[in-house]
Amino acid sequence: MTSQQAPNHRSNRMRALWPVPVVTLSLAAASLVGACTSHAAGRTNAPAPSAMSAAPSCVDKVYGAMTGPQRVGQLFMGAVTASSPDRQKIQLMRQSHVGAVFLAGRSSAGTRATKALVDSLQAQADTVAGKRVSLLVSTDQEGGHVQVLSGPGFSAIPSALTQGSWSTSYLRSQAATWAEQLGAAGVNLNLAPVADVVPASVGRNNAPIGGYDREFGHTAATVTPHSNAFAAGMARSKVLATLKHFPGLGSVRGNTDTTANVVDSVTTRTSSSLDPFRSGIKAGAPFVMISSATYSRIDPKHQAAFSSTVIKDMLRKDFGFKGVVVSDDLGQAVAVKAVPPADRAVNFLSAGGDLVLTIEPNQIPVMAKAVQTRMAQNSAFRAQVDQSVHRVLAAKQREGLLSCG
Repeated sequence: MTSQQAPNHRSNRMRALWPVPVVTLSLAAASLVGACTSHAAGRTNAPAPSAMSAAPSCVDKVYGAMTGPQRVGQLFMGAVTASSPDRQKIQLMRQSHVGAVFLAGRSSAGTRATKALVDSLQAQADTVAGKRVSLLVSTDQEGGHVQVLSGPGFSAIPSALTQGSWSTSYLRSQAATWAEQLGAAGVNLNLAPVADVVPASVGRNNAPIGGYDREFGHTAATVTPHSNAFAAGMARSKVLATLKHFPGLGSVRGNTDTTANVVDSVTTRTSSSLDPFRSGIKAGAPFVMISSATYSRIDPKHQAAFSSTVIKDMLRKDFGFKGVVVSDDLGQAVAVKAVPPADRAVNFLSAGGDLVLTIEPNQIPVMAKAVQTRMAQNSAFRAQVDQSVHRVLAAKQREGLLSCG
């Protein structure tokens, strides 16, 4: 992610950098609980893909009891404004069986009010075979300019550039504390750390990262251990971490949130700037976010989010990543505006992605329908989507978000 949502809805990345009016969440959260109903009809008991374990695992049981729309819904993450949740958009996401939400904007309401909001969202999560499939609840809690949640119970987190000057043991300890605070607020997935390396020669001319001190340092030797320490601290307190923005936004000039045709003409499949990702994946990173820039020396014909070379060949094969691949914003980002919303979702999943993040939830019904249509037409795509659903459900199981007892 590159920054935070602006008042003019330009992009999810501008959301932390622009002030958003703070409102009391308790009443909004309470009103949302009343919208909760249950899902039932139309279940299909299709078997899990043969590539998965033949044993009837919890994931297999949940997958087999889901309807087609419920399965597809697990592959979408829609934004909810943390300070002023839009009930209509939340209901729309519920109708689309969305399996993940992203708390966007800025809220200084604190942990208790945020937890009330999250509880109201979780109350509307899908029920499958009488068991709730809880939501992945994410936010951007990097520090510095990019900290969505603040107020009572939340620390003021310094920028990553400052964190990069700390010892890794201290950073790990601090990150564990920040993760505890997220957990107290009901957040189980942090879209951080930034594993991008911004060369000192580029510095603040790098609009998405360097311009906001979002990098841990200017060399892979500095970024790698600090990115790992941040992720390890999150894991210590049971919050999932996300390495971003693969294969790196450190060598670009433009911000993909606000600029079209952002191209990295430096990075190759063997660049040392990839070391933080390689190391983090070896350490067990559960999520990786894909950039929407184009990498001319890797795949000049496709943006990374739509590139099977980047996701399948590099991330999956070269790096051995087996976790969940989440997109950068495919809703409002200017970098993807030329691609119709339906195609954004289909192209990302076709390239090997798992979880579509959109700051504009109104696009999810169109995106989900397009995915279902392609699944009906293409057996290879259907099998790939099924594997993605399994990966998302497996991540939820490890986080305690599935119940099969």
